[in-house]
Amino acid sequence: MRIQKTVIALALAGAAFGAQAHKPWVLPSSTFVENDREAWVTVDAAISEGLFDIDHVPLKLDGLTIIGPDGATLEPQNVANGKLRNSFDVKMAKNGTYKIALVNQNVFASYKVNGEMKRWRGLEANMAKEVPADAQELKVTRTSSRIETFVTANEPSDGVLKPTGSGLELVPVTNPTELRAGEKATWRFLLDGKPAANLPFSLIPGGVRYRGTLNEVRFNTDAKGEITFKIPAAGMYVATASWPAPQAQGSQGGQQQQPPARRVTYSGTVEVLPE
Repeated sequence: MRIQKTVIALALAGAAFGAQAHKPWVLPSSTFVENDREAWVTVDAAISEGLFDIDHVPLKLDGLTIIGPDGATLEPQNVANGKLRNSFDVKMAKNGTYKIALVNQNVFASYKVNGEMKRWRGLEANMAKEVPADAQELKVTRTSSRIETFVTANEPSDGVLKPTGSGLELVPVTNPTELRAGEKATWRFLLDGKPAANLPFSLIPGGVRYRGTLNEVRFNTDAKGEITFKIPAAGMYVATASWPAPQAQGSQGGQQQQPPARRVTYSGTVEVLPE
């Protein structure tokens, strides 16, 4: 029973963005840089109790990919591993919009060997050799997560906004570095390249420690996986979504909820500029 609960907790961890949950995030120093010479941004990566607060542990940079407006993959500069956060710089040598993403896929398994419960976490490629072939009561959950942000040097572009076709992705119709308070924005969510219809997602602004309330705003996509909405105030936000959507307590008729066979999560940091 304890092992099963642990697997459920691990599988749902990426979707837990409530007021009391530790939240993984990446935060650029700016999302729109105007500079005639060299454009740079510094990106912090951490897991924290308060959104964008540096108060817990650093977020590992495994799976980090930086894609430039021309489709080229860039290397992070000046990587620093800290006690409470990791950070790196991005040199934006070309004008346009860049995507900075941490994409990871893992497998969680629980099973019995000679009557003793075991659990395992790792990569799909290692599962066959690390989990015994004769394991009993094997339960497997596959997870994929995307944590990302977008930054622009001088002029926005849309090359990096094209989907990869894997996992849960935000495909902004409105460039995410051109968001302004009070103006309409249109977003599209895709799951493995197909419209994520009726997908619930949340927008949470930073600064919770100064407000004392989360101020989470919730939305749902339409049948095409799209939504057009207004953001009421300027600031840094994180957009979060997960599939399948977490079920409310009691929705199983008193039965214990089983871990899903697959859990996909998304978290994207965007900046909303003043009107």
